[in-house]
Amino acid sequence: MKILIAPNAFKGTIEADEAAAIISSVISSKRGDVETILCPIADGGDGTCYLLGKALNMHQHHHFALDPLGRPIEGFFFMDKVNAIAYLDVSTVSGIKSLKLHERDVWIASTYGTGELIQKAIHSGAKHIVLGLGGSASIDLGLGILRGLGFLFLDENGREITLFSNVFLKKIRYIQSPVPKPVVSFTCLCDVNNYFYGTEGAIPVFGPQKGLKEEDMEDYENACSGVLELLSVKTGKSMVDQPSFGAAGGIAFGLSFFFPVEIQMGAQWFFQQVKMEEKVVKADIIITGEGRYDSQSAGGKGSFELLQLAKKHHKKTVLFTSGSGGNGSGFDQVKVLPDLNFEQNDFQLQARKNLQECVEKWISSF
Repeated sequence: MKILIAPNAFKGTIEADEAAAIISSVISSKRGDVETILCPIADGGDGTCYLLGKALNMHQHHHFALDPLGRPIEGFFFMDKVNAIAYLDVSTVSGIKSLKLHERDVWIASTYGTGELIQKAIHSGAKHIVLGLGGSASIDLGLGILRGLGFLFLDENGREITLFSNVFLKKIRYIQSPVPKPVVSFTCLCDVNNYFYGTEGAIPVFGPQKGLKEEDMEDYENACSGVLELLSVKTGKSMVDQPSFGAAGGIAFGLSFFFPVEIQMGAQWFFQQVKMEEKVVKADIIITGEGRYDSQSAGGKGSFELLQLAKKHHKKTVLFTSGSGGNGSGFDQVKVLPDLNFEQNDFQLQARKNLQECVEKWISSF
């Protein structure tokens, strides 16, 4: 019997590859007659390109860069030298996961460190960048990335404006392009289809998670609108807001003024790269999971998309998750994990223990 183990990340507690290893270890220890196939999944969220790089056996390049607040942090990207493509996640050095709750501030947070990694990738021969947009700490329209690629943002006196400053967006009056401009294109992977503007846009939906106060939302949107007008004047392009421009604080929106950019919903694109359908066909049972399966999951997240492939090929499915959102979702079995107390210091350790025990109960009764 073959079991495909393909969990998503259990957000904030267990990474997807670690979850896959835990599930596989338990099954192998209990059932020697079972062959496990491991393929942890992502859908454009935090860590998507990391999993792609590992799954496709690409070389990992390590470099130091700056985090969302300008502090040194070790980052990396994966390189496909044959096709001159680099894979990296915004969350690697510009992610909200690297900030404590009291440090979150969209006025200050920048994607500059991601721009540094992209510049390193270009120097290593990359002509195309696959960029995972999930888990960002900023809403900077990708200006930090542009700065990392050599663009300058100047005030009314033509002086460069300091990054990681709470007045950066408000002070921009001129934009200076590097000469020569980097020759590179982008594929941006995301797991949301929010526009940048509107009631479901980047600022009202994701701003509070990233430290934006309710009373500052209008002011922040006005600052972003001013920058977008300047980008339009600089390039002569009139960019229309579109689905997924709200992902990761508008990165694809800002980059589109200067570079060819395509946006892909992460789950299906990820599955194509790792040949997920072939793995599903070979398996007898499909196991997946995520921290809490809910209505957003059914909007195109990895576990949901995997369920559709499994149904197509009439495979049995098992979902490990917390909460009741998985009930009635179409999985053959839903195994509910105990809720965690996130105020406890050992909640991540407890999450691993809960998953292990839940899998043990399932395989023992299988």
